[in-house]
Amino acid sequence: MSIADKQLQRREILTKAVCGKGRKFSTVTHTVTPPHHPTSILGAWIINHQYEAVRSGDGIEVIGTYDVNIWYSYNKNSQTDVAKETLSYVENVPLSYLDPKHRASTEEVAAEATQEPNCIEANISSSGTSVIIRVEREFAVELIAETKVVVAVFPSAYDDGKDIDFGDDGDFEDLDPDLLDDEL
Repeated sequence: MSIADKQLQRREILTKAVCGKGRKFSTVTHTVTPPHHPTSILGAWIINHQYEAVRSGDGIEVIGTYDVNIWYSYNKNSQTDVAKETLSYVENVPLSYLDPKHRASTEEVAAEATQEPNCIEANISSSGTSVIIRVEREFAVELIAETKVVVAVFPSAYDDGKDIDFGDDGDFEDLDPDLLDDEL
């Protein structure tokens, strides 16, 4: 064992960190039945999206709602109306990475809609009484918890009471100021 190995020690630091991550893209189908038999679809959109995340088994569940608005014509395209319906969903997002040594009692979860729910297709059903819509959505989730991080420590560097020299004496005259990032 070299002298450097004898001087090197390790410490475990307890810290809060991202201990799990996941992402899921999905396409779902909903059926909305307006009060009148639709003749044609003039537009379909989703508004008022709200959601929350909870830990569930091996993943994170995103539980949410959104309002579907379908503008349609009826009565042989002589009148229009908007069908409104609030839909709820539960999306289970598996964790592609999970630190097995995190403290489960300190878990917090977070979700972000990387693609807000969006209506990509709306068609009148074969029976002619309802509208079938396809919705895309995507979520990225994180599990945050306390975990241990191991760091290297050089205790002999502090023994003499002097500052540690990490090599550079702070001479910055040779730096090109045009390379500095102004947005920092």
